[in-house]
Order: sequence, then C-alpha cells, then structure tokens
Amino acid sequence: MSNQSLVSVIVTTKNSEEFLDQCLGSIRNQSHQDIELIVVDNSSTDRTKEIAGKYTHKVYNLGPERSTQRNYGVQQAKGEYVLIIDSDMVLSEKVTENCVKKIQENESIKGIIIPEESFGDGFWSKCKKLERSFYIGVEWMEAARFFRKDVYQKTGGYDENMVSGEDWDLSQRIEELGKIDRINDFIYHNEGKIGLLKTIKKKFFYAGELINYAGKNKDSERFKKQTGILNRYKLFLSHPKKLFKNPIIGLGMLFMKTCEFAAGGIGYILTIKKQKI
Repeated sequence: MSNQSLVSVIVTTKNSEEFLDQCLGSIRNQSHQDIELIVVDNSSTDRTKEIAGKYTHKVYNLGPERSTQRNYGVQQAKGEYVLIIDSDMVLSEKVTENCVKKIQENESIKGIIIPEESFGDGFWSKCKKLERSFYIGVEWMEAARFFRKDVYQKTGGYDENMVSGEDWDLSQRIEELGKIDRINDFIYHNEGKIGLLKTIKKKFFYAGELINYAGKNKDSERFKKQTGILNRYKLFLSHPKKLFKNPIIGLGMLFMKTCEFAAGGIGYILTIKKQKI
C-alpha cells in the first residue's frame, strides 16, 4: 500500500504493563499493514516502556494527561490518518483496514467511530460490559477515534485543559468540518477486574473534571443527554430483553450506574463550589 494509506496509531500509556502486550499485538496483527505505531508514555515506573520498545522505536515520554499525550503523538505522526486508542484496548483484525476504506469512500467523512465492547473478570466487569452494549450506535454517547490527520490538526486536536469529556469535545469540533461515520468492527476494552468502590471513585474524579467540557456545552441538547441520569435509564429500559436477559447482571448494572451517578453528581458539585471560593 502507498503512503497515502499510512495510518499512525497513537497509544497513550501510564503503568500499562498489564494490558500493553495485548494492545500492541493487536495493532501489529491488523490486516492493513501500512501502520506507524507511536507510544506516548507518562513516566511509567513499571515495564511499560520496555514492552513498547519491542513493538516500535517511537516511544516518547510526556504528561501530564492523555490529551497532551495524544496531541504530541499526532505531531510526530507521518500518516495521512491517525487512530487514537488507550493501552487497555484491543483492536479486532480489520479495524484500520475498514476505517481507511470508509474514510476514502467519501471526502466529506472526517472521522470514524469504532464501536467498543468491554470484557473483564468478575461480576462488576460483566455489569460494565452490559452497560457499554447499550451505547453502540447512540450518537450522543459514542466518539470518533479515527481521523484524517489534517482535519485533526485543523481543530487543534484534543483540548488539553480537559481530563474528562475530551473525546466528545473533539468529535463535536470535527463534525463542524465534515461528517463522522462509523464501521462495524470492534475495539475490545479490557476492564480488568472492576471493583464497585473503584468505579465509584473513578466516576467521582472524572465527573469533577467534567467542568471544562460543561463550560463549552452546558446549554446543548447533546450535553444534557450525555450527563442526564434519566436519559441514561430511559436508554437502558428501552431494551428490557437485553437488560434483564440475566436479571442479576441487569440489576447489578442499574445499581452500579446509580452509585456512579450519585458519586459523579457529588464530584461535579464540589468542583463548582471550589471554583466559587
């Protein structure tokens, strides 16, 4: 394939040794072989850089957060297209091939959504897998990961002031320049073993950091859907057969989401109060 089909895959890492081999191996095994792999690490203290070095010599160190890492990775990229993933993700074999085919079909397409499916160990990971399954094809929940590089750069890339909501934010700015389409091949998101307390703490942190995204979008219908608990429950309950195929998992997922929303609401309110002090 020519350089016109070169895809630069940017992977951001931080102490990612547990998942990284599987992630980078899935990139190496893509059916589309014209790939440049770039890893941008955030000062890992484990074997992350050592593992990354087995797959590419383009291993960089930068922080403090993934938006900065991603933008730096794109700056180093030579491909016409860029694919941005996290280190706990695994690509199905034809992701890059079908992204390239799709984006070359129509010049108006500027970004591609790749659906995600979770997997992991334990009860709460099964609940998270069920939750994510409801978001496939829901335009206000999914965000693009594959872009024309020139369009990505024209938007300025990820907002480096955002730690939460940055994926939604970039996709919305890409849409101002053209169309976002999708493929049917999956990214598999390795959740590992999720603990309920851990996921609640995570939601508390990221909801608190959502303030910068909210500042840009708080009056938009999309933001209200993304952050509204009633919209989320409406989405879940609109597919009762899926939700309660395994009643224990379904009820567990609803309980988990209720806890996450409660923690997120507290985190968001506390952040607003801190800003007013």
